[in-house]
Amino acid sequence: MITLGVTGGIGSGKTTVCGFLEEQGARVFYADLEAKRLMQEDADVQAAVTEAFGTGAYREDGTLNRAYLADKVFGDAEQVERLNAIVHPRVFAAFEAARERAREKGISLLVHEAALLFEAGGDEHVDTTAAVVAPDARRIDWVTERDDVTPEQVQARMQHQLPQDELRARADYVLENDGTLDDLRQKSVDLYWAVVEGR
Repeated sequence: MITLGVTGGIGSGKTTVCGFLEEQGARVFYADLEAKRLMQEDADVQAAVTEAFGTGAYREDGTLNRAYLADKVFGDAEQVERLNAIVHPRVFAAFEAARERAREKGISLLVHEAALLFEAGGDEHVDTTAAVVAPDARRIDWVTERDDVTPEQVQARMQHQLPQDELRARADYVLENDGTLDDLRQKSVDLYWAVVEGR
């Protein structure tokens, strides 16, 4: 079994690519969803987050107060690192468990999808990496429509992610999402076979 890390900036199309890889038979571990699940459901994570950021991190009903937490960490590298130190090791442990399950099922390709693959050191947990990149204007259009936010808000979020040129330089494979959806599907299929067959 091969493991592939897939990353890309906001609005690049990485989740779409992962869907196409799943169509080919890959299993996808969505790291960002797992991180959210852990922060919501794991008692140890909840305790650590509360200790680090205060009781306001969770509402009275036990749900994560995302706005409060975002306000605490956004733009503060030290606080972001503090939060990541709580969550990322547990995400990687969950990925290792997913790896074992996939191996037992005879899965050929396990994908680790993460927005911060390189920043979090996720690339060290996989055999190879791929970055999905797209023109900035297209990314801004997609995200403003999807999330009902302003272009300025999207650009602010883009500023906190690795530049696409750096993603291109660091990834083993690069998918340029600059055409139609069918083009992206074909590139995803090509990626699947390139990785599985070691091309």
